[in-house]
Amino acid sequence: MRGDSQALGRSAQILVGLVALVVGILSLAAARHNPVGSFAGESMLGAVAELGAGWSLVTAGLLFWARHPESRSGPLVTAAGVAWFLPEWSNPGIGNSLEFTVGLVGFVACAPLVAHAAVAYPTGRLHSTLNRFCVGAAYVAALLLLGFLPAAVFDPQAGGCGECPRNLVLVHGDGGLYDTFNRYGLWAGIASLGAVCALLVWRLVRSLRAAAAVVVPGLAAATAYLMLVAWDFQHSLARGVLVIETFDVRILRYEAVALTAFACAIGWTLLRERQARASVARLVVELGQVQRPGAVRDALAQTIGDPTLELVYRRSKTDSYVDAFGRPFELAAGPGRAVTPLLRGETPIAALVHDVRLLEQPGLLQEVLPAARVAVENEQLQAEVRAQLEELRASRARIVDTGDSERRRLERDLHDGAQQRLLVLSYELGRARVAAEGNSDPELTTILAAAGDEAQAALAELRELAHGIYPVILADAGLTPALGTLADEAPLPIELGVVTPERFSPPVETAAYRTVAEAIDDAARRGATFVSVDVDREGERLLVTIEDDGSDRSSPLIHLADRIGALGGSLEVSQTTLWAAIPCE
Repeated sequence: MRGDSQALGRSAQILVGLVALVVGILSLAAARHNPVGSFAGESMLGAVAELGAGWSLVTAGLLFWARHPESRSGPLVTAAGVAWFLPEWSNPGIGNSLEFTVGLVGFVACAPLVAHAAVAYPTGRLHSTLNRFCVGAAYVAALLLLGFLPAAVFDPQAGGCGECPRNLVLVHGDGGLYDTFNRYGLWAGIASLGAVCALLVWRLVRSLRAAAAVVVPGLAAATAYLMLVAWDFQHSLARGVLVIETFDVRILRYEAVALTAFACAIGWTLLRERQARASVARLVVELGQVQRPGAVRDALAQTIGDPTLELVYRRSKTDSYVDAFGRPFELAAGPGRAVTPLLRGETPIAALVHDVRLLEQPGLLQEVLPAARVAVENEQLQAEVRAQLEELRASRARIVDTGDSERRRLERDLHDGAQQRLLVLSYELGRARVAAEGNSDPELTTILAAAGDEAQAALAELRELAHGIYPVILADAGLTPALGTLADEAPLPIELGVVTPERFSPPVETAAYRTVAEAIDDAARRGATFVSVDVDREGERLLVTIEDDGSDRSSPLIHLADRIGALGGSLEVSQTTLWAAIPCE
């Protein structure tokens, strides 16, 4: 059934093309037979302009019709090309009553057809009440007020045109009514075409803001043509009737140039679509070879010609979206942007966030997206896995951060609570010992002195414990002073090489400090006599390098790898060297 409809559509297009060819030849023949009151007349330039404008519109319309049979733009442009020839048919030289009558009624039919095609381009559909009203008014002014009604009261014989064929729609000849219909029709035509031009200029401005270079030439050419027609109407008001005189011939030649430009703009659009289809073929090959995350997005951006393109994937069983790396993405269309969903059946699996100008290129996204569907579905599964890994990493980071927060809280509690109480107790024991000495009680003095020593020892151990839980200097002064204090208190010589003075976020500084502290303790257990430490920033990473001369390391230091991995970093451990890379952005 679909094949039959396509064959029927191609047959109709071929027939319309032949009709347009014949109409153009008949029009030029009529102009040559009676040059007076004709656009082409005896001028070769006029003949070329007339045939070029009409046939270029028909050709562009038929090509667009064949490429986009679902759009009404192709038939509208084709009809405009045929209607362009109709003013010649009102020429007495046409010699046929039917053709003469069609010329009288369709004298200015080209203008509303071009207006309709331009306002509705590229879908051929009028999407607002205002658009429908303005285009409808243009049809009424052209076909009714300037076409059928004047023709119904125009009697060629009574008007002094003895060689004119018979007017088949003549109801009653009335010269006064003929002038009235024409005058009101001209005013209505100026008003309706002015409204349509305003719509096109507004759309042209919006297209320029959105960088929609594809539709700009066509809109500009159509607007120029309609303005020229309105200018011709305004010039004809003085004589009250539309006839072709010397001034009108000049305007008609400008109109022919504008219509030819309109046809070329449509042809350019079709050429871009053909280039896009060639790019789709390359896209299929590229997508079969991509492996890295984001490669599908890059290939689509290059094919479509939108470097700002974003390809995001919907999480399964949720309405949230992530990018190819599994990072959360807020799906929203900003200024000059549009969102196009990618569906599997009725279920969205991904979405394109792209320049709104792509919507002005008929069929481009519909060409590209099916070719990329398999690669998109594959990367959607990979993005889901990466999102889960990202959530796991974030969860690990939260666990580590929570642990560090608890250590900081415990250190503060020990410092402000138990440590202060021990200080007070040590002070009171000292006072009691002095009092016992004053009362010459050696036994009590000995007991109080021992108790004071125990209190001091407990205080020292508590301070060491608190410092090991979380060093206050790390939070207050930063990584460099904390490592200096750690080196001073270490059980073996520590050589601090390059240590960046830059401050980082608490998780990064804590991870670097813990790495150095654990490496020193591990080296001491392995009998090392020295440890060298370097901590330096390289781009978006903080690099920690620790070397010692101890025996071969047997522990993989899993707890350090977990801490650094929770921040998205990495840890490499060899026999006597430890190397850590911690993201610091």
